[in-house]
Amino acid sequence: MNAMKHTPGARRRAFSLVEVLVALAITATMLTAAMSALDVSFKSYKVTTEGASTNVVARLVIARVMTMMRTGTQFGPYPVDPLDLTQNPVQSNFIEFVSLDDPVTLKKSIVRIERRGPDQTTHLYELWYVQTDFLSGVQTARNAKPLLSGVQEARFTLEYDVAQNLKRATVDLTIKANTFQDASMGGSIEAPSIRLVSSVNPRKLANAD
Repeated sequence: MNAMKHTPGARRRAFSLVEVLVALAITATMLTAAMSALDVSFKSYKVTTEGASTNVVARLVIARVMTMMRTGTQFGPYPVDPLDLTQNPVQSNFIEFVSLDDPVTLKKSIVRIERRGPDQTTHLYELWYVQTDFLSGVQTARNAKPLLSGVQEARFTLEYDVAQNLKRATVDLTIKANTFQDASMGGSIEAPSIRLVSSVNPRKLANAD
């Protein structure tokens, strides 16, 4: 039986060092491009979800604040002269009102919604809720807590009648979505700002009319 002969052309040829380096360079370039695209997609998704979350939370806070204002009385700040158009309506970074005034139990609660800040690092404000409780004219408790962070602007416009009764209150809020931390790759994506404007007429004043 004749032994099988192998010709030189039948031998398998290996990759040269240059070919391996070229292949590695192409692979690295493709992986970098894929990672960059993935990074941008992730950032866009995160900014979108944070913006939606901030929008929902801000709307819930505004709805709650407007409900309290609708049923409140004795609003402030108020102008010295309600007939002076430079004083009325009042532009302020806070609003306060009586949320409870029980003549039987002599319990009284004053609520203040105010803008605090800004933060020295982010230059953003916070919206705070402060409730002070009284019994027979003596303060018994005080509860303060933040409602919203990342507030760029918070403005309250209060319009009074000649008897210094609040006719209309308008809340104008501009909120920035949650702070977005950039990854190491790709450019930064600006987080969206959300502006909410809502007006309310106090219900007790409306009922009195």
